[in-house]
Amino acid sequence: MERIYQKFALLAALGVLPEGRIIVKLLLIGLAGFIGTVGRYWMSGVVARRGETFPFGTLVVNLVGCFLVGLLFYLLQERFLVNPTVRTVVMIGLLGGFTTFSSFGLQTFTLLQEGEYALAALNVTASNLGGVLLVWVGHTLAKAL
Repeated sequence: MERIYQKFALLAALGVLPEGRIIVKLLLIGLAGFIGTVGRYWMSGVVARRGETFPFGTLVVNLVGCFLVGLLFYLLQERFLVNPTVRTVVMIGLLGGFTTFSSFGLQTFTLLQEGEYALAALNVTASNLGGVLLVWVGHTLAKAL
């Protein structure tokens, strides 16, 4: 790993790339995001094969993602001493690629843990109502073009 950092450090010194460790971290997050995205596609497809009038594939992916983010957040943050880069790659890259709903769930949970009930409610309300509203706005705008 150190040799990879050194190669990127040379390119960074020449002004071609950001500092070497940052670019490696970005590449690892991107790779983990790819794996998470493929996992989402696969799992959603497995569930949807049974016929879908309700988006069960998406629901299952979102719920599994929320379970995993809760589990891994505790394990990687509280139980085990894990390198911050590894935590970032897993939480943002892998699970972020799998489902951004897991990030929403974790952030709302954190607000609740901190006693910020009004902010948690605002996050839930704004994310859900705002999300559906903006899907409608985007759809309406595209239809008008």
